[in-house]
Order: sequence, then C-alpha cells, then structure tokens
Amino acid sequence: MKRILLIPVLAMAMIATGTATALAQNTVMVGGAAMYPTKNIVENAVNSKDHTTLVAAVKAAGLVETLQGDGPFTVFAPTNEAFSMLLSGTVDNLLKPENKGTLTAVLTYHVVAGKLDAKALMEKMKMGNGSAMLKTVQGEDLTVMKKGKNLEIKDSKGGVARVTIKDVYQKNGVIHVIDKVLMP
Repeated sequence: MKRILLIPVLAMAMIATGTATALAQNTVMVGGAAMYPTKNIVENAVNSKDHTTLVAAVKAAGLVETLQGDGPFTVFAPTNEAFSMLLSGTVDNLLKPENKGTLTAVLTYHVVAGKLDAKALMEKMKMGNGSAMLKTVQGEDLTVMKKGKNLEIKDSKGGVARVTIKDVYQKNGVIHVIDKVLMP
C-alpha cells in the first residue's frame, strides 16, 4: 500500500521540479533581480536597481496600468545610466506634471506592440535586408539593426542604443535592456 501512494507523490515532485527548472531557465537577472516570465513588465521592472528612473517615469506618466495589461508589448528599457547621459536637468524636467505629455511620448516611443524577442527581430531584419522598421506605440518608427553580435536600435533623431540584455520574457511581452534613451 505504501508503494502505491509513494509513486504519485514522486511523480508530482518530478513534475514540480521540471516546472521549476523550466522557469529558472527563462529567468534572467536584470539590475540584480530575477525577472520572472510569470510576472508582468511592471512587476519585474520595479525590482531592477538599474531601472529606478524608468519606473519613476512610468509612474509619473501614468503608464503603470497599461504596462501591467495583457499586451503583449516589446519594451526597449533604458537603464539609469542611459537616463544619466541626457542633458543635465532633462529627467527632472520630464518628470514635472506639466510635461506629462512629453514624458508619455518619450516612454511610449520605447514600446512596440507585440512580443518581439531577438529571434523575431532577426527575422524582421533578414526580411528588411539587414534592418527593420518598428512602429512604436507612440506612433513613430524605430530602426533595428545588427552590428557585429549586437542588436542596435536607432531612433528618429539618429541616436543609437545597443541592446545589452535581450529576451527578458514577461507574462505580457518581452524586455530588451538598452544603453541609451531613444528620442522621438
């Protein structure tokens, strides 16, 4: 009788371990925190010490609820260091309530509808003879290119950001960490 009961318990333990292993394989560390594919973009981003400026900006722009939604979204997420490269006072100015429209435009310029991981971006670039145009939620285009082994994102002003961490899967999309702020 004990053997019969033990078999289902062992099977359940094996299934749980397999699920945990699969989850761990898709979990990426960003800003010292694990980014879990079972959480949404905001739930993960708030734990990254490298994205505190981005999270503050998303809150100031009133985009938290949107980025917690079903999506799917592809987010090109600038780090704190990327924001610090902007002209002195730019971030503080954007965070003022009277500049919410501009802040929203800048942030939504970093978001594309759909779940475009690195493989999907590479397929789009292949179809585009080495580059791909992506329509942002803000309404303008970004250009995705490959330089060596790196993915790069070019904004409408000619600025180029490099993807430093790709394929950070979320419940509602995917994040690619970038080293510059993109400007519409």
